[in-house]
Amino acid sequence: MARTQTHIAQVDPIWARVLDEAETAVADEPLLGGLIHQSVLHHPSLERALSYRISLKLASGEMSEQILREICDEAYAGDPGLGNAARADISAVYDRDPACHRFLQPLLFFKGFQAVQSYRIGHWLWQQGRRDLSYFIQMRVSEVFGIDIHPAARIGKGIMIDHAHSIVIGETAVVGDNVSMLHSVTLGGTGKEEQDRHPKIGDGVLIGAGAKVLGNIRVGNCSRIAAGSVVLSEVPPCKTVAGVPARIVGEAGCAQPAMSMDQILSSGA
Repeated sequence: MARTQTHIAQVDPIWARVLDEAETAVADEPLLGGLIHQSVLHHPSLERALSYRISLKLASGEMSEQILREICDEAYAGDPGLGNAARADISAVYDRDPACHRFLQPLLFFKGFQAVQSYRIGHWLWQQGRRDLSYFIQMRVSEVFGIDIHPAARIGKGIMIDHAHSIVIGETAVVGDNVSMLHSVTLGGTGKEEQDRHPKIGDGVLIGAGAKVLGNIRVGNCSRIAAGSVVLSEVPPCKTVAGVPARIVGEAGCAQPAMSMDQILSSGA
């Protein structure tokens, strides 16, 4: 069965690679054979595998795995962009996380990737006007993964969240393409404003561990936010900011900080 799927999947190089790695993993560690077959090799596409994985993780006594799987299948059928974003996210994790050695790992083991894909289902529900169900997905993602992303937030593709513990992304936040962030990042609001109150993160931005970006401010493309910083004002493109409150300390250091993942502040930043 797996070999047939691998042949078919040649038109989808990401899925083909996941299948090849899954077969190798089963041969290397037979005790994981059941998990890998159920999660990967029994499915005809990455979308169907994601539906299975998300529903398995988020199911509870309040919502069955079968119902959640039907919701996920509906979302992937209704918006092919969800699957395309997942493929970009897998590639981003593989390219940027030195602990990721196979495309298979995010799908099976990395909660940052799994949480973002679950958020994408919740966001699709939000766009369909199914607000209560999207809030349910948000709640379960927070309970299961320790990551709280409002379903109305807009998040691009090619996202890598490393370690991914205690991430908070607010309702009106926008995150561009090819963004990398580490654990304990908050994209939050200030005060009790109810309108547009959360940060707008540009493309290619690197956000270090524990950084807080607060308010309706713009973080420019390809900028870098140092770990532990509290950002309260606009960040121009291609700059490094650090401190509490954060200040510009130099250039970003490279053309694509989110790709290089270089968090060391040199004398010239």
